[in-house]
Amino acid sequence: MPTIMLFTKIEAPKQLVFDLSRSIELHKISTQKTNEKVVAGRASGLIELGETVTWRAKHLGVYQNFTSKITGCIPSKYFADKMINGAFKRFRHEHFFSHQNDTTLLVDVMEYISPLGILGKFVDFLFLEKYMTQFLKDRNHTIKLYAESGKWKEIM
Repeated sequence: MPTIMLFTKIEAPKQLVFDLSRSIELHKISTQKTNEKVVAGRASGLIELGETVTWRAKHLGVYQNFTSKITGCIPSKYFADKMINGAFKRFRHEHFFSHQNDTTLLVDVMEYISPLGILGKFVDFLFLEKYMTQFLKDRNHTIKLYAESGKWKEIM
């Protein structure tokens, strides 16, 4: 099972980074390359504990739906989402937030299991893990850009 860990330093208050990480609007902005759109569930604002959102997007040339549910939340410190319907056999993404010296550290831990058994493991090795890592890096870059520049005021 691939596990991706990313560490992103953001010069902004922890609460702001936490909220931007849960923002449906910011997620849409950060995923413009895959044209993600909400087709069910929470369609705007900040997703909360127990809520779901279903995204429709084009990944690797194929349109697919992905439904996730917020399964854990400690305000401004942590939240987790879990796939409840989608292409993966299993998918969990945890977000941890800490703050020191005017900098928020966002730590992402994403674990997933690809479908199709040994073929899925081969796809992970060939390109999927790199693709998913870049997807997270792009998302975190957008969070950082909005938090540090004040652009967050446009969407919150």
